[in-house]
This record gives sequence, C-alpha cells and structure tokens, in this order.
Amino acid sequence: MTAAAMDSTPHRPVLLTEVIEALSPRDGAIYVDGTFGAGGYSRALLDAAQCTVWAIDRDPDAVKGAAPLLDRYAGRLHIVQGRFGDMFDLLSARGVAAVQGVALDLGVSSMQFDQAERGFSFRFEGPLDMRMERAGKSAADLVNELAERPLADLIFTFGEEKKARRIAKAIVGARALAPISTTQHLAEIVRRAIGASHERIDPATRTFQALRIAVNDEMGEIDRGLAAAERLLALGGRMAVVSFHSLEDRRVKQFLRDRAGRNPKASRHLPMQRSEAKPTLRLIAPGGIEPGADEVRTNPRARSARLRVAERTDAPLEAAA
Repeated sequence: MTAAAMDSTPHRPVLLTEVIEALSPRDGAIYVDGTFGAGGYSRALLDAAQCTVWAIDRDPDAVKGAAPLLDRYAGRLHIVQGRFGDMFDLLSARGVAAVQGVALDLGVSSMQFDQAERGFSFRFEGPLDMRMERAGKSAADLVNELAERPLADLIFTFGEEKKARRIAKAIVGARALAPISTTQHLAEIVRRAIGASHERIDPATRTFQALRIAVNDEMGEIDRGLAAAERLLALGGRMAVVSFHSLEDRRVKQFLRDRAGRNPKASRHLPMQRSEAKPTLRLIAPGGIEPGADEVRTNPRARSARLRVAERTDAPLEAAA
C-alpha cells in the first residue's frame, strides 16, 4: 500500500474511541504510539489535543508510509523505526525521559495481513515470509529447517493447536518432497493433516499464528514493551494495550496484575514477591474493555479484541523489583 493510499483511506484501529478515552490526551503532553501501522492511534491522539506523539514501528513499510502524517502534524509527530520493546532506549536517545501515555495494538496489522507479498495470510497466494522487519529468519525457514518435535512444540505453544504433532509430521513429510515456500502450500498441508473440521475458523489459522509469533518473537516483544512502557510513564500516565488472542491477553493481564499487586499473595515464609511491593501501576477497568456490538459487526477483527489500561503510580520501580 502506498503512502498516499494509506492517508486517503485511513485504517481505523480496533477500540480506537476507548483507547483515546483511556489516554485522555491533553495539550503539551507527550504520547507514544508503539505500533504505528497506518497511524490510526497517532492521528486520533494528535487530533484530540495539541500534544506530541512519538510513533514506533518495526516495519519499514509503515515508517515510509508515515510521510503524509508527518507533513500534516509537522513538529508534533515523530516516527522511529524500531521495536516497541525498545521504546525506552529509543526515546531516551532522542531526549524523551517520560511520557503521559502509551498505546499498543498488539500482533500483526491489517495492512500486513492484506499484502500478499508479506506472506502473513493464507487468504492470498504469496511467499511464506511473515517477517515484520523484512529481516531475519522467515516462516519458510522455520517450516523447512526445524526438526519435527521442535516444530510441533512451536505450533502447540504459540498456536494452541491440539493437533500440532500431526501437523508437524505432515510438514516434515511434505518438505522431504519439495521445499514449502508459499502460504497456500502450507495451508493445504495443514488442512489435509487436520482433516474435516466443524470449527468456524480455517484449520490453518492456528499454525499460521504460531509461525508468525515465533518469526517475530511477539511474546518476548510484549514482555519488553510492557516493561519499557511502565518505565517511561510519568506519574499518572497511562498505558492502553489492545490484544487479539488469548496468548497476548494473558501476557498483558499477568504483567498488569503483577505490577498492580493483584496477584495472589506468596507464602509469608518466602522472600517478598512483587505482589507484596508497593504497586507501580493501578488498573483501570480491571476486567478489561471489549468492543461494542456495532464495532464487531462492522469489523470482524474486533471480535476477539480486549483493551487493558493501567495508570502509573508514584511508587519507584525499584520497590517492585
């Protein structure tokens, strides 16, 4: 998608209204859009107040596509290519020590899904790639190089796929005949391995999810990103995190509950746990926020989304270490 196309047909992120309400932008404040994509959160933040936004994206295509918004919000929007897990270091290097809010939209962007040449989706025929940064090992490298057991473990862990061993065996058998290099080839292998299914989702969905997460170290990135956001937030600053599947949401929920002191108390005979330290975050809407029926109806991707919000307290991070 070209920069012009991105600007003329802006993508509306899931739970956009709720994220902006949670962050409550104000004039003169600084915010981080850690997953810039097509700029939906950045645009909304900048329109809501005379604030400054530092946008981060690991995808070079997204960074290139930011040009129209950089012109529109000259001096208030800054784009940085990198991982949101590195946001503290990226912003510190640019003289930003604290911010009033951080927005994170986890997982893969709709733009990436919709570009056949990126190889994220089995809806299109394309190279089996899935690399957000267009660098490093691709999904094709994993399916053609991993031994059967590690491949099965990967699909089971990151895809929560009960038939992971059957799928891994089928992949190993297929690649012995010819390398697996396209999305459609892999999807057909998985579908044949699973057989008839009464599920609403395509049988290949969980395997593709698992490979994408592994290729981009998405779980590790979530852990690093949440910790970096906590470190960047000023007193009263908030982080708003949107997740799209259970693996992501569990990771976010666990981190926020931990920092808010909401996890079960450890034994009094053990050393002090984080849950016993002064909370560094306060949970906003502890159960999470789900999209309304209207949004789910107009955007199927919103169906599984959940927003979690937390506010920085005055507790020093050292107290929670």
